[in-house]
Amino acid sequence: MSIRTGLYQGTQLKQEMKINPRLYQAMDLLYMPLLDLQQHIKQEMMNNPFLDLEEPLVDADELDVKEDKEKTEDEIDWEEILLDGFDAGGRRQEYEQKDYYEPVRVETPDLADYLLDQLKLMRLSPREVLLGEEIIGNIDDDGYLACSLEDVVIGLNEWLKVHGTDWAGGEPVEPYTLDEAEGMLERIQRFDPSGVGARSLRECLILQLRDLELEDTRTFQIVYDHFDRLINHRWSEISKELGITPKEVQTAADEIAKLDPKPGLKYAVPSDNYITPDLIVEKIDGSYHVFLNDTSLPRLKLSRTYREIARDKSKFQGENKEFISNKLNSANWMIQAIEQRRQTMLKVMNFIVDRQREFFERGVQYLKPLTLREVAEVIEMHESTVSRVTNEKFVQTPRGVLPLKFFFSSGLSTSSGEDVSARGIKAKIETLVEDEDPKRPLTDQAIVNILKEEGVQIARRTVAKYRDQLGILSARMRKRV
Repeated sequence: MSIRTGLYQGTQLKQEMKINPRLYQAMDLLYMPLLDLQQHIKQEMMNNPFLDLEEPLVDADELDVKEDKEKTEDEIDWEEILLDGFDAGGRRQEYEQKDYYEPVRVETPDLADYLLDQLKLMRLSPREVLLGEEIIGNIDDDGYLACSLEDVVIGLNEWLKVHGTDWAGGEPVEPYTLDEAEGMLERIQRFDPSGVGARSLRECLILQLRDLELEDTRTFQIVYDHFDRLINHRWSEISKELGITPKEVQTAADEIAKLDPKPGLKYAVPSDNYITPDLIVEKIDGSYHVFLNDTSLPRLKLSRTYREIARDKSKFQGENKEFISNKLNSANWMIQAIEQRRQTMLKVMNFIVDRQREFFERGVQYLKPLTLREVAEVIEMHESTVSRVTNEKFVQTPRGVLPLKFFFSSGLSTSSGEDVSARGIKAKIETLVEDEDPKRPLTDQAIVNILKEEGVQIARRTVAKYRDQLGILSARMRKRV
């Protein structure tokens, strides 16, 4: 069999859809949270001279001032500015000769800074300080040593091979030993917060109990000798080993539970993620009303001065004409796209409020199942559009500030033929566990039976999955003696 190779010409018919770049931008606007949209609009205003801010209504006393300002604007030769290659969105002097300073985040002390400050207060040789700084540099945000001491010693000795003589003023430096690292770690483990520098949860708890001077107690003995049984709640096995009652073991376990398993987090740098709700739902005279929280969002309009110049197209030829046409069309499109975004968000949220009224009235257990497709069909838009509208958006409601994604959940069938939200089932499971008898906690099958009595059809494995997602332990682990 031979294969012929070569170049051939042929015709082919095919259909393909090409998305207009403006459509991509419109989708981006839908996706943007409120703060991002504010920055985007400011940037567009700097780049497009045809965009202007809508002025708020003025009182009669301010009318004369406004008219004087308009007269001053009319005296400016905007035609000359445009023909001079202007494309910054304002008078050239306004945008040149001005420095822009990027906002700089103020650095706040973290756990490492706090530990290094304590290290400086100790009377240590430069060699010991270097070792201490290396160990502290390997302590994670939770307060645990993130690597073995062997790795710390190896890494530090490698550094000494390259920089040791320079660091020591030309003198040879002996490599660090594991015993030196052990001794320094013990010093650091006495620092505040208690439990810092531990290599495991067991060691972290032991360090905290030592700081509390509880080394001679049964609580310390349980952590030190029976940690695996402790974390598995095997009270009876521990009680037999220690010759005490399971009740006494559980009392000790309750004291251990008061210790901090992640001591470093109290010095973690707080997040700068602030939530600004895009929408507001308020109950007024018994009815729920939806408002856009966009009072801080600039209202755009076409600049009157530039629009008048653009009307006389005979004055502009070539690149100038193309510039004016592109900027004018872009400004018109931006104004329309932002208004379309506002209307789409209101449509989506109004439907959600109508569908989830029982949630607003009675709580999360009455949240109904809802999908993006259902919303899309009702408001007559594509499912992907609804997804963009709800993504990373928040709404302020009488029941708190919630992400729009909160209202979307799969459903389970009931004996009455109605559907109930999976999120509502989770809330019901939480309530059942909170109200259970601690000495006789509800098993997954018991929860299934209770829900079936209420008409909810659910499998035991689904209850177990929801329980794990809620961070609820199994019945055996929750049992009290």
